[in-house]
Amino acid sequence: MEREIETERETDREMEREIETERETDREMEREIETERETDREMEREIETERETDRKMEREIERHTKR
Repeated sequence: MEREIETERETDREMEREIETERETDREMEREIETERETDREMEREIETERETDRKMEREIERHTKR
């Protein structure tokens, strides 16, 4: 009886370790996803900066061609 109880406890501890390992894996994945999101936001900001630069250049070209 004692042996069965100890075996069950060990099984429970192993399951808890597996669950914690899965949780850590989930947290790592969440961090990776957030890193990718931040990278995407940075790229979007760069694209918007390039668009603004393009618009400014177009306005300059229009100004000079109207003369």
